[in-house]
Amino acid sequence: MPGTRLEVWGDPIAHSLSPAIHAAAYARLGWDWSYGRRRVDEASFDRELARLDAAYRGLSLTMPLKGAAFRVAVHRDTRAEATGAVNTLVLAAAGPLGFNTDVGGIVRALDEAGVDHVARGRIVGAGATATSALVALAELGADEVEVVARRPEAIETLRPVAARCGVVVRGASLAQPAASDAPLTISTLPGGAELPEPVVSRLADAGGILFDVVYGHGATALATAWQRAGGRVLGGEGMLLHQAVLQIRLFGTGDVDAPLPGEEAVLAAMRGALVGG
Repeated sequence: MPGTRLEVWGDPIAHSLSPAIHAAAYARLGWDWSYGRRRVDEASFDRELARLDAAYRGLSLTMPLKGAAFRVAVHRDTRAEATGAVNTLVLAAAGPLGFNTDVGGIVRALDEAGVDHVARGRIVGAGATATSALVALAELGADEVEVVARRPEAIETLRPVAARCGVVVRGASLAQPAASDAPLTISTLPGGAELPEPVVSRLADAGGILFDVVYGHGATALATAWQRAGGRVLGGEGMLLHQAVLQIRLFGTGDVDAPLPGEEAVLAAMRGALVGG
């Protein structure tokens, strides 16, 4: 019998809203599964993974474990291969199967908000989530993306990802952002990231839509400035919900493209748990 235990791993992890939304989905689906959280860092990842028994069905991975999960996966989907990051492991007899549902979560959240095509985009930040944002923009049709980051070398790590997607990356410093207008800006900065007020203002004044993928930390300084400037802001809860739906598809059948039974009602239950949390 396949396992019924699932967990989200990362460091830190206490803030994660994943247990609440997964529990709501499983209850709606009538699946007698459990979903917990465990604080795991990169140094302990292999050891903790080896300790899992047949009761475990799969794992969700957040910072800083997406690279480690990519490394141990015996099979990876195309989005994982494109980004070099795995946020979902399905535990199989032959070894862990790795998937990236962050890309699909971004695409689905934007589509839900009425954004189904982007010719040009901007990403603020150049960490692990930026790779998923870059691939998502490529899937939405962007052929040029400006990446705004503190360190030029961080931008360079995204260029191989962009090359695989056929996207031209143009780098910009956080000290002098918004070299060109973009209809969509995706901020991948952590919730606690601090930016100088002039930088925040320049980014906000560039206009377009801001998709701030951080969640659970309240409005960021960038989101607040964006709204003050009259811009539209999309919160990261949409990405969280939609990437989780894709994870649950994988945990249920292994097919990321097969909708869940009554998926709209499942998503509504998850959204309700998120609001309630």
